[in-house]
Amino acid sequence: MAGGGATRRALVTGITGQDGSFLAELLLERGYEVIGMVRGPAAEPLGSSEHLRGRLRLVPGDLLDPDSLSAAVAGAQADELYHLAAPSFVPESWRRPARTLAAIAGSTASLLEAVREHSGHTRVFVAGSGAMFGAAPESPQREDTPCRPETPYASAKLAAHQLVGQLRANDDLFACSGILYNHESERRPESFVTRKVTRAAAAIKLGQADHVVLGDLGATRDWSFAGDMMLAAWLMLQRDEAEDYILASGAGHTVAEFVERAFAYLGLRAEDHVRVEAGLRRAPEPTPRVGDPSRARDRLKWRPTVSFEQLIERMVDADLRALELSSAER
Repeated sequence: MAGGGATRRALVTGITGQDGSFLAELLLERGYEVIGMVRGPAAEPLGSSEHLRGRLRLVPGDLLDPDSLSAAVAGAQADELYHLAAPSFVPESWRRPARTLAAIAGSTASLLEAVREHSGHTRVFVAGSGAMFGAAPESPQREDTPCRPETPYASAKLAAHQLVGQLRANDDLFACSGILYNHESERRPESFVTRKVTRAAAAIKLGQADHVVLGDLGATRDWSFAGDMMLAAWLMLQRDEAEDYILASGAGHTVAEFVERAFAYLGLRAEDHVRVEAGLRRAPEPTPRVGDPSRARDRLKWRPTVSFEQLIERMVDADLRALELSSAER
């Protein structure tokens, strides 16, 4: 950690995504110099962090190019490294399992190796996933719950998680794995069911649509606000000891509950506008994916600031504003 009042420096992969933007805001508010790793030219749009352009230093880096990751770490000499970047669309991992493993586990190995070789003082946070538990024998899952991943994405996340623990033990790195459960915001891409739902509810309320087609409404998820998750990530790197933590709300909700809440908030009846397509249904999950955040709450004193209901309302409000603005500009 930087001492003597010096400005702390953080290197963030995935700076253009939902999580990266919330983390960058948090770090900037705390006086950090924030270095964002980007795959393309710096002039390209910064996604969810575009509003922070000019406040970020950008460096090149590609998850599938170990040399570029090593160069970024060596050049940044950051006090903290947050590895958030990863392919996150699970169905794609079935089509390209080798690429998924390389992008998730391979990039984690490359970054940890680079820290060990070129920047040993850097504290590292790696974004894991509750998906790694898969068909776990218990719910809610804890940090020591046995993992039984069921997708290439989940297997890659488990490999990255295990690498963190192995290099922490073997090389004395300050490296932590945050086992993130589902986390959302208005910055979530519309390819995710949560944004699909809130966007559709807003469009229907404004008379721009009549219905939305969804798949499995019975799946249970543990949803949190992305900004709260990034606060926990930061807290993990402020501790004296590096540990892994489950980051979750501890409460499970079905997709149907999410849908009903979003529509009810706008005075709509979900059953009047939601159509379920049998072809989109998934096989029932053997174990509800719900995390036990006790360790994070006890040791980090972390408390989420946005409830399940508030999260949905926040997302719906944002989609209403965006659709109204878009309509006014036509």
